[in-house]
Amino acid sequence: MQYISTRGNTAPMAFSDVLLMGLAPDGGLMLPQSYPTIDEATLDAWRKLDYTELAYEIMSLYATDIPAEDLRNIINKTYTKQAFGSDEIIPVTKLYDNISLLELSNGPTLAFKDVAMQFLGNAFEYVLKQKGERLTIIGATSGDTGSAAEYALRGKDNIEVFMMSPNGKMSAFQRAQMYSLDDANIHNIAVDGMFDDCQDIVKSLQEDAEFKAKYSLGTVNSINWGRILAQIVYYFKGYFAATTDNSQKISFCVPSGNFGNICAGHIAREMGLPIDRLIVATNENDVLNEFFNTGKYTPRKSNETYVTSSPSMDISKASNFERFVFLLLDKNSEQVAQLFGDVRVGKGFDLSDKLATVTSQFGFAAGKSTHQDRINTIKQVYEQTGRLIDPHTADGVKVAMDLQHEGEQILVAETALPSKFEDTIIEAVGDITLPRPEHTIGLEDKPQRVVVVDNDAKAVAALIEQYVTAR
Repeated sequence: MQYISTRGNTAPMAFSDVLLMGLAPDGGLMLPQSYPTIDEATLDAWRKLDYTELAYEIMSLYATDIPAEDLRNIINKTYTKQAFGSDEIIPVTKLYDNISLLELSNGPTLAFKDVAMQFLGNAFEYVLKQKGERLTIIGATSGDTGSAAEYALRGKDNIEVFMMSPNGKMSAFQRAQMYSLDDANIHNIAVDGMFDDCQDIVKSLQEDAEFKAKYSLGTVNSINWGRILAQIVYYFKGYFAATTDNSQKISFCVPSGNFGNICAGHIAREMGLPIDRLIVATNENDVLNEFFNTGKYTPRKSNETYVTSSPSMDISKASNFERFVFLLLDKNSEQVAQLFGDVRVGKGFDLSDKLATVTSQFGFAAGKSTHQDRINTIKQVYEQTGRLIDPHTADGVKVAMDLQHEGEQILVAETALPSKFEDTIIEAVGDITLPRPEHTIGLEDKPQRVVVVDNDAKAVAALIEQYVTAR
């Protein structure tokens, strides 16, 4: 399996090289030259597998340069009952008759990012050892990616982590998870701006070829193909858990910010998984909702991005969206480069002539949830089922209920546990004590380590230069 860039100016390369590089040298995102197609017999065989076995079958189609035994070892090391709380790894639980939750948040940091990030940490360690290299990770987070990455990479040999977050824009729990880590290889940077500003800094440093080579820059953001690959697995596992045979179709509703999670679902569907619809749930930052309903993509400036009660979705430029647009435009890399070059300088684009293809061929739909919507949904679900859901999952449930067709079975991606967003939960259901895993008790009381910087790539580069020896 060889990988190419959405921008068309990067030579094909193997999985291990793509894993370490993050953004392509031409500014695009790496993806396979083609997605493998899964037939009915294979789906039948996969239905019987446990999570680690299924992960191996899927990942081995893409990570073809890693020996089978080594890949199995990485996967078996990653997906354990100790790390994720059960042998199922991602249980499916019924919420209402035709709406269930795909539980993705039982990992170490209580967010869906753990499912991919734990794999990424172990894969990084393996590949770096094989190549005799080191890696400097630069990342951006609106809340959950940062803690998931840091917990996966803390103490890893030959890896330094520089994680940017928007200053003051995360929940107290999210900040504590990240900033309380005292591992020498973890560096937290609070940027005076929004998530999109942090993401732009990542891209700016990644696109500086000299700096990238000098300091061996990689990334753990969902622009990294390894993240997407690990997430594809749970769409297959969720489908198998929610159905009895392959004649049944289900839909997935996914709270979306950077389009990484639902991009993995899109790829699973392209591989042949019987997914009916992929429903994108947005918060007040509804750029993706606008695109999937009108065909117009109009990213907002950071000062126009709303600070909301589902902060991990406070994103107005969805990086992984480029992978989908590449396929939508029949892999026309020149056109993709033009469109996203325009986005880089503050413009949008109009693909309304492709809207029928977006919905009919690729199965996308979208809806929006506001603060009051998620408060009402958290309250409703709690009163009707006794279950607490976090604000992002509430956005997903709300949109799923709004857009559900008669008889349609929908799996809503549960993206975090409610204890990470205590203030919003209490606003919705009243003053209750939220259950928390033992390892998170007292987290907010621990000393925190963070450096606050201006919204400036040079300031972040200076920090990297301070801690990393140039090649």
